[in-house]
Amino acid sequence: MAHASDGHVLEFKLPDLGEGLTEAEIVRWLVEVGDVVAVDQPVVEVETAKAMVEVPCPYGGVVTARFGEEGTELPVGAPLVTVAVGGGGAAADG
Repeated sequence: MAHASDGHVLEFKLPDLGEGLTEAEIVRWLVEVGDVVAVDQPVVEVETAKAMVEVPCPYGGVVTARFGEEGTELPVGAPLVTVAVGGGGAAADG
């Protein structure tokens, strides 16, 4: 009965950052809930045992939730953010 004309929400999980690492610590969020993100825009800075990494989101849309506070360690595959994608009527750039 509900209309899904506003698109849908995708969950972006902490990707495998390589080198056999299984977790990363959130150092700094680069987006807030409600922010509009572009495809491949970094959304969070994390620290692994090897390096500091800015993690880009593979989706464009509006951030609807963030998971974990700065200083939280997350395992690979844990949710980082959810992004509402698609839908019409969004404000165009310019």
